[in-house]
Amino acid sequence: MSFLNNTNGLDWLDALAVAVFFTVWLWLGWRIGHPSAARPSVTVLMSDYRRQWMEVMVTRQPRIFDAQIMMSLRQSTSFFASTCLLALGGLLALIGNVELLGGVATRLTNIENSSAVLQTKLFLALFMLGNAFLKFVWANRVFGYCSVVMGAVPNDPDSPRAMPLAMKAGKLNGRAAINFNAGLRSMYFALCALAWLGGALVLLVGVAVTAWVVWSREFASASRDVILDLNGDTKS
Repeated sequence: MSFLNNTNGLDWLDALAVAVFFTVWLWLGWRIGHPSAARPSVTVLMSDYRRQWMEVMVTRQPRIFDAQIMMSLRQSTSFFASTCLLALGGLLALIGNVELLGGVATRLTNIENSSAVLQTKLFLALFMLGNAFLKFVWANRVFGYCSVVMGAVPNDPDSPRAMPLAMKAGKLNGRAAINFNAGLRSMYFALCALAWLGGALVLLVGVAVTAWVVWSREFASASRDVILDLNGDTKS
């Protein structure tokens, strides 16, 4: 019998649940970055504000306030990257001693799972945490690029190089934020992946709940209403 057909292993429903998991995760990332013009995501709305920030920075003297904001953004990415490392270490330790989960998983599913099955289920969460860590590290790096370009903006706002460099910094800031948000989504789905320990159906429910949480925060949150109101718009 193959691994997928073993009664103590994974079956077609598990494969379907994992396929849905990755499909929803990838689709949400694409949709948030490419929303409709009538209903932009918070990520897209904030990208506009990041560019406006760089425009204002050109005429702000001194630019200590801007430096403080950049420091705060980099500290956030560092914090989440460190958190991911701690979670990865704990998960790797658990995978190496998966017998501790055996009793819990059996009580949840009424099926005795082999160590290989439990390790496979944990690897899904491990993959998502690893992706989150890489996204946070890259976001931190790109925020660093943005800081350097901001430092290259001439103090004279009338300089022909001032605005082009500011717009370049704004684009880098936006790219860093996109990677940071992608890291957060991966952390959400890493938590969702742990639901697989309860079985494929529980994982599908977890995917639905996680997708709703991510979607609502980007397209139906109170924060989005405030941002739209500040833009002089009304919620669609």
